[in-house]
Amino acid sequence: MAMQVDLVSPEKMLASMQADSVGLPGSDGDFAAMPGHVPVATSLRPGVVTIESGSDRTEYLVAGGFAEVNSEGVSILAEYAATRAEATREMFDSVREAAVAKVEASEGSQKSEAERELNEIDGLIKSLG
Repeated sequence: MAMQVDLVSPEKMLASMQADSVGLPGSDGDFAAMPGHVPVATSLRPGVVTIESGSDRTEYLVAGGFAEVNSEGVSILAEYAATRAEATREMFDSVREAAVAKVEASEGSQKSEAERELNEIDGLIKSLG
């Protein structure tokens, strides 16, 4: 049994396929969506979306966004996304600059959240080598 997965960024449609499972970096932690999943909508933190179909596994780096999961599929609207194979440090420079500006403009608990997001983006960039 498979489900429909659509991954869209403002620049383009990155994926539209049938999949067995999708790993998502949800705002409350990583989770896997599979066919028959209970409906959930979540914001995404910077991280890796993993789409598995049979023996194929594709990873996409996302800088945040939203995901809607239901029993039949997953729709992902990413703020910025690229396949791991195509991603470069330079692609995420503007995302990092925006996160730094957000940290500098924030105070209190909002600053803590902005710092966490910046750390997650830095982790993504480091994973690119």
